[in-house]
Amino acid sequence: MHIAEGMLPPLHCAAWLAASTPFVVHGARAVLTTVREHPERKLILAAAGAFTLVVSALKLPSITGSSSHPTGTGLGAVLLRPPVMAFLGTLVLLFQATLLAHGGLTTLGANVFSMAIVGPWAAYGVYRAASRLSAPLWASVFLAMAVANIATYAVTSLQLALAYPDPTSGLGGALVKFLALFAVTQVPLAVAEGLLGVLLVGFLTRAARPELARLGLLKEDAGV
Repeated sequence: MHIAEGMLPPLHCAAWLAASTPFVVHGARAVLTTVREHPERKLILAAAGAFTLVVSALKLPSITGSSSHPTGTGLGAVLLRPPVMAFLGTLVLLFQATLLAHGGLTTLGANVFSMAIVGPWAAYGVYRAASRLSAPLWASVFLAMAVANIATYAVTSLQLALAYPDPTSGLGGALVKFLALFAVTQVPLAVAEGLLGVLLVGFLTRAARPELARLGLLKEDAGV
């Protein structure tokens, strides 16, 4: 979810930036550690960033001041862990804000918090829970990618509700309003993103099975 330039009050922008910065710094260190200790994963890092960039750029008009779109962060969170996606997601959002006019620079911290931090952590948590319940890989990835999308939209709704509380029902009423408005486009997109994840993991298990095994997603003799 890209909140547009100027849609949040300055204090809100500063607060979300402050909340996001430690995660991004930790993510940058995680990327450096990954590259140093596992140089063979550079291609996967690049692919995860490129996938997030392309998928999240496919936006649909939504309510005033934002847009609905896939996030692309769920798969990267499963493959590389959430800290890495905090950094890669920030790079994606910065690129989109400066070159594609998706989101804004003043709202970058808010967009990073929802799409690059909360989304990946929600995805990873769901993936781990599904895996512990012995769900097949395709189902775990479907849930991870769909939940990353929904969690991102839920946080964006909260961010907008905090900035624009309803005159009558306050924060709660505004939150319900934003959630309901976003759900019209975001829920189908979340399902579509989950299905895309199923297709991708099916391809990867055929084309890059040893690498998935090294990443811990499956055993060499395991099925999808």
